Amino acid sequence: MRRETLEQLELFRQSVDDEKTIEKIDNLSNSILDDGDTHRSARRDVKKLKRINKRLSFYKRFKMALQSDIDIEPGRIMGLTDGIFGMVMTLLVFGIALPELQIASYSDYISFISSLAPTIGVTIVSFVLIGSFWIYHHEFIKLKTLNIPYLWINILFLICISFMPFTTSLIGNYSHFFLSEALFGLDIFLTCALFLLMYYYAYSRNFLERMPSHDERHYFHHTFFIIMGLTIIVNLLDFNVSSNFIYLFLLVPVISTVRDITFRMKS
Repeated sequence: MRRETLEQLELFRQSVDDEKTIEKIDNLSNSILDDGDTHRSARRDVKKLKRINKRLSFYKRFKMALQSDIDIEPGRIMGLTDGIFGMVMTLLVFGIALPELQIASYSDYISFISSLAPTIGVTIVSFVLIGSFWIYHHEFIKLKTLNIPYLWINILFLICISFMPFTTSLIGNYSHFFLSEALFGLDIFLTCALFLLMYYYAYSRNFLERMPSHDERHYFHHTFFIIMGLTIIVNLLDFNVSSNFIYLFLLVPVISTVRDITFRMKS
């Protein structure tokens, strides 16, 4: 009976590709050879190992199916991304509302324009930020293939971009509430974080048309870490000191341009 159990273990071992399960089989075989286990308990352990291996096999098949490339042309997702960027940038301007009542005098007109100044300023800031993200997307994300996880990371990134007209309206009309500042900053922060995740996943899965060098990845990561840090600083200063600190976000294209020129000069 012991020999029969050992033969079953050997056959089972040949069908297993998980190292931990193989190690458990070897330990069980050695235990049986040393007469440290009864035949009944050995057979019970074999059944337990088979159940574990079955679950592992299902997990590995599921993981392989999830990470396998899908038959979607990368140009389709790039087109969707461009379309959403264009729509969001257009909607930003629609957030600047005209007065509900007809303006009768020039002084009222001047007052109305003056009252719109903060909203116009924040709209310009958001437009510049979204434009910067669009440039980053076209500069760093050039795909030759993709899979389902990457597709949904990209969609989550686009969700954050799509919320910018809403968070811009909040900070334009209710900047005296910290929650408005926090939501605006959180939207930008999550956009940066998801872009970093999207880039890292595409790089790790070899989805990029051209694999970046170590220096290129270092330049990319540090640029986005700077933007994320700037987001936190601007939000704190904008609420606690002055609402004019929101315009520090206009440094994003300046920082990007300076870093890009510096990187090209070194390479």
